[in-house]
Amino acid sequence: MTQAGIDGLPGPVRVKRLHGVATADDLVNRKFHRLRPNELWVTDITQHRTREGWVFCAAVLDAFSRRIVGWSIDSKQDSTLVVNALDMAIRNRRPEPGVIVHADHGTQFTSWVFGDKVRSAGLLPSFGSVGDGLDNAMMESFWSSMQIELLNRRKWKTRVELANAIFDYIEIFHNRQRRHSALGYRTPIEFELRYENDTIHAVS
Repeated sequence: MTQAGIDGLPGPVRVKRLHGVATADDLVNRKFHRLRPNELWVTDITQHRTREGWVFCAAVLDAFSRRIVGWSIDSKQDSTLVVNALDMAIRNRRPEPGVIVHADHGTQFTSWVFGDKVRSAGLLPSFGSVGDGLDNAMMESFWSSMQIELLNRRKWKTRVELANAIFDYIEIFHNRQRRHSALGYRTPIEFELRYENDTIHAVS
């Protein structure tokens, strides 16, 4: 089809250009596998409706273990939402300089305040191409699982009710109970603990 110049529905992908916005290069190029914690963090925002209105959640995921290391929930989708999630990740992990923070070109992530937070912590910003979910596929996979396993399973009355449910899903279910085939059917926390133990034994 490509050689014949034929496009299937809904038609050719149109790449949007961000005029006047300076963004970083793509340092990931869809290669998400990492051998150690705190080498690559991916981040994104999802949203879901309640009877009161929308709830927005930003999360930061460590590509090594699939563990959510930072998150933020609010009724507004602004730069504060993503900065708070990144700040939580930094406080929780205390990473060495050089961690890649990979996001899409959403205005929250291309904002000055988010970029300043990344650089002031010694981290490296990275952006995938505009409008291509595959460039942040690991984060999209997490959102898809949360959509199926939590968000779409019931109607949510209040923002507080949904926010509490998202907290439980991230901190209790995903990080501590949900087993991942890519991690040898271990949970993210189990996978990290095994890595720490193996590292200690290798040194000793």
